[in-house]
Amino acid sequence: MDYMKVYEEWSTNPFFNEATRNELLAIKDDDKEIKERFYADLEFGTAGLRGIIGAGINRMNDYVVAKATQGLANYIKLRKKQNRGVAIAFDSRRCSPEFADVAALCLAANGIKAYVFDSLRPTPELSFAVRYLNCVAGINITASHNPPEYNGYKVYWEDGAQITPPHDAGIMKEVKAITVQDALTMPKQEAIHEGLYEIIGKEIDDAYMAELKKLVIHQDCIDKYGKDLKIVYTPLHGTGNIPARRILRELGFEHVYVVPEQELPDGNFPTVSYPNPEAAEAFELALKLAKEKDADLVLATDPDADRLGVYVKDKAGEYHCLTGNMSGSLLADYEIGQMKATKGLPEDGALIKSIVTTNLVDEMAKQYGVKLIEVLTGFKFIGQKMLEFEQKRNGTYLFGFEESYGCLIGTHARDKDAIVATMALCEAAAYYKSIDMTLWDAMLQVYEKYGCYVDDIKTLTLKGIEGLEQIQNIMTHLKENTPTEIAGYKVLWAKNYDNDTVTNMINKAVVPTGLPKSNVVYYDLEGGSWLCVRPSGTEPKIKFYYGVVGKDIEEAKELSAKFGDAVLKMIEYMM
Repeated sequence: MDYMKVYEEWSTNPFFNEATRNELLAIKDDDKEIKERFYADLEFGTAGLRGIIGAGINRMNDYVVAKATQGLANYIKLRKKQNRGVAIAFDSRRCSPEFADVAALCLAANGIKAYVFDSLRPTPELSFAVRYLNCVAGINITASHNPPEYNGYKVYWEDGAQITPPHDAGIMKEVKAITVQDALTMPKQEAIHEGLYEIIGKEIDDAYMAELKKLVIHQDCIDKYGKDLKIVYTPLHGTGNIPARRILRELGFEHVYVVPEQELPDGNFPTVSYPNPEAAEAFELALKLAKEKDADLVLATDPDADRLGVYVKDKAGEYHCLTGNMSGSLLADYEIGQMKATKGLPEDGALIKSIVTTNLVDEMAKQYGVKLIEVLTGFKFIGQKMLEFEQKRNGTYLFGFEESYGCLIGTHARDKDAIVATMALCEAAAYYKSIDMTLWDAMLQVYEKYGCYVDDIKTLTLKGIEGLEQIQNIMTHLKENTPTEIAGYKVLWAKNYDNDTVTNMINKAVVPTGLPKSNVVYYDLEGGSWLCVRPSGTEPKIKFYYGVVGKDIEEAKELSAKFGDAVLKMIEYMM
């Protein structure tokens, strides 16, 4: 692609509005910036479009959103499902309401009804709304936990999950076949008058809340202890504030303290550099408030409220951070264990995790006698399994989660849901309080039952065109030079998901992975340790996930720290 030619078209053609042309003319002498904005189209990753807000084909703006929506509309019409409508939600980020309207009016101009939320809503509620309204698709305008300069565009299919094959490839084919000037639109009032633009809100909210309440196992414990528990919560300037507080209030949790500085929606995220519940800085204000209130647990949802970060207090008053693997394992054990105790487990029950999620739950599934299913990274693949269970009647979904702070309890949605996770953790706190345990006690009990697994991640951020090339070079090196040893651990199996091979490093036998093609390598190591390397699908990063097992938690943490140091040295060598 001749990036300069495309730049000149955008900066001079009156098709593009004056603000866009002025923004581009201001960088006319900056070749590097022009190239960054125009060297390639912004493409779908694991969560659809995601990019920096600004003018250009490699940026998030009205024209890129309209083009993506026109491609989606063309695909819907090819499938002859245009009479079903599309649900649209948006978060608190800059330009989110505007992008939502751009998408809605493009759909309307194509004769496809848009159901648009009246204000910001969490991602899981959009997933729920798609199925509740019997829509053919859904769009959520969000960049999840990315920095403030980003926004994004997640696409969901009729099952309520983010798009997977063949729909992802089919939609992208349609998007690539058109230019931004091919996207249709129409006046908003005309769309409303013709019944092609409908505002939605309260009815969906109430139905979503009703579904969450059905998942409560121990309302008796909430009734008895919920009024005593103290909970500090922060929505990190995002969408979780109203639904998280509503569900806790209606269930009977009376002492929920919201971090005032982070309560209201704000796309600039002024109190954090990075609105990510994985980051320690996201909890600074919440932990301060927790100590003032002597809170039992501290919760943070990311801006689109699909991921939940957690701190829990032990009996000595110390707060402990739970990683996504820890909170996911704690919730899985609580939900499946209480399900077994109260009504029994189905014979075809399944626990689903991504390939980079802790192996602790492999042992958990074994002890509960349920099936353990691994999928590629991206909750859409867990949603895909849920759809398969429905269509083939070959499994019952019990719980699914990823290491990146995302899980789903129930089948009301087909994406990770931090609102239901918030509800379930608070319920679990009430239950454990009824047997004189804290959530930290429960976490230690999980380790005692299943083994001391400690998992972590090292991330390398490599921005721009050069960064993309470096990431590709690292992946190519690993695929072409399979290590025999990593961090002092012998490699037993090498999995290359790009060419669908699992190689036994002892006898060199090769079998297929059984999963879709993906730019990922994975190494099973001696002693139950492992390493997985994959580029992020939503950020300019390459990620090194790993896990170790120790005799006790202290040893496991020490082994994990040493493993992490070795990974950093390996990265340095490859750079």
